[in-house]
Amino acid sequence: MTTSQPARPPWLVQRVAPGSFEKVSGLLGGLGLHTVCQSAHCPNIGECFGHGTATFLVLGSVCTRRCRFCAVPKGEPVPLDPGEPARVAQAAAALGLRHAVVTSVTRDDLPDGGAAHFAAVIAAIRAACGASVEVLTPDFGGSEASLETVLAARPEVFNHNLETVPRLYPSVRPGADYRRSLGLLAAAARRPVLVKSGLMLGLGEQEDEVRAVLADLAAAGVRALTLGQYLRPSDSHLPVVEYIHPDAFRRYEETARSLGFDHIAAGPLVRSSYHAAAFVNGPENVTLDTNTPSVIK
Repeated sequence: MTTSQPARPPWLVQRVAPGSFEKVSGLLGGLGLHTVCQSAHCPNIGECFGHGTATFLVLGSVCTRRCRFCAVPKGEPVPLDPGEPARVAQAAAALGLRHAVVTSVTRDDLPDGGAAHFAAVIAAIRAACGASVEVLTPDFGGSEASLETVLAARPEVFNHNLETVPRLYPSVRPGADYRRSLGLLAAAARRPVLVKSGLMLGLGEQEDEVRAVLADLAAAGVRALTLGQYLRPSDSHLPVVEYIHPDAFRRYEETARSLGFDHIAAGPLVRSSYHAAAFVNGPENVTLDTNTPSVIK
C-alpha cells in the first residue's frame, strides 16, 4: 500500500542544465560502467551529466546491504571485474575530469570489502589523467586494515556518510552501525586526507539530534560536510516524513561553521558528490543556492 507523502514543495523543482547529457550517458554505457547518478536515482543527474560530470559506482551494481532509503539494487553480487579500474580511468580522461568521485555498493562478501579495488581505481585514474580523487566508501565492516589500503593510494578526499541520526539506524540503515561508521571517519581523520561525511534530512530526525551528529563529526575530525533532503526513490522505500525548509538548512550550516567545519554544502538538492570539486579546488566554503541548485556562491 502506498504511504501518503507530504506535497513536494517548490524549492525542490530542479533545473536541467543543457549540455552533454547524451555524451556522458553514451560514454559510460559504452564502457560498461555504472554511476550512482543512475543507480541511486539522483535528482541532479540532468545537471551533472549535462555539465560532463558523473560519480562512478564500482564493485558491481548490486549491494549486499538492504538500506531502506537507497535505490541501488540489492541481492547477490557478481565477481569483481578486474578491468573496471582501467575503464573508469578511461572515462575520467575522456570527460576531462579534474576531480573524479568514486563510490561503490557495499560488498560484505569480500574479505577486504573491496578496499583493494578502490585503491586500484585511484591509481588508474591518477595515471590516466592526473585528476584529484574523492572516494565515498562503505564502512568496510569497521576494518582499519581495509581503510588503510584505500588511504595508502592517497585519495585527496575520503568520504563516508553517516546518512542519518543514531535513533533511525535500525529502520534506515539495517546492517550499519553509527559508532562503527563514526570510528571509521575518526581513523581516517588521523591520516593526511580531507575527511568528509553527509546526512539526509527529512526521515523523522529532530533538530537536536542533527546538531548532536554534527558535533560528533566535528569531534571525530571530519572537516567537510554535506546536508541534503531525502527523496523517496519509489513506493517500496522509506517515506519522506518532512520536507526541510531551506531556512533550516541555513541554520544547520551556521551550526556546522560554529563547530569548525571547513567545507559545507547544505541545501535540499545537495548530495554527497554534488559539486564535489569545489571542496578541493575552491571556493573554500561551499553554499548552494537553494533556488538555483546549479550555482555555487
